[in-house]
Amino acid sequence: MTQLLKLENSWKDREFFFVTTTDVVKGKLEQSGKTYVVGECNHKHPFDVIKVLLNCIKIAFTEKFDVVISTGAAAGCLMCFLGKLKGAKIIWLDSITNVKKMSLSGRMVRHIADLSLVQWSELAEQYKNVEYAGAVI
Repeated sequence: MTQLLKLENSWKDREFFFVTTTDVVKGKLEQSGKTYVVGECNHKHPFDVIKVLLNCIKIAFTEKFDVVISTGAAAGCLMCFLGKLKGAKIIWLDSITNVKKMSLSGRMVRHIADLSLVQWSELAEQYKNVEYAGAVI
């Protein structure tokens, strides 16, 4: 969330909304704008993935948007794929904590992303369709 909010100037003059996984994060994000909570999930808990996917589908087909900016996790990955289905541009920023390899979500989304960024130059060298443009933090 901290890394995402460092980019806030890139969308401050546009309509936007946030999608997050917990009410705790919602409490922080909703100070900046409309925020949805979809729940947490990962590949080890497939039923949770289905529940989060259904929540994301509801948002994706209720809201109008033309860009998805995500800093990660499964819910962000799902929103990227749903956004792509709607014709949105996808921007993925992998977390600075991923030093040796991209996150699983990042490795999946980089194939459909219009811009996929990592925060370590060594990572950009390891993957196709991935760029290094510096660290956000």
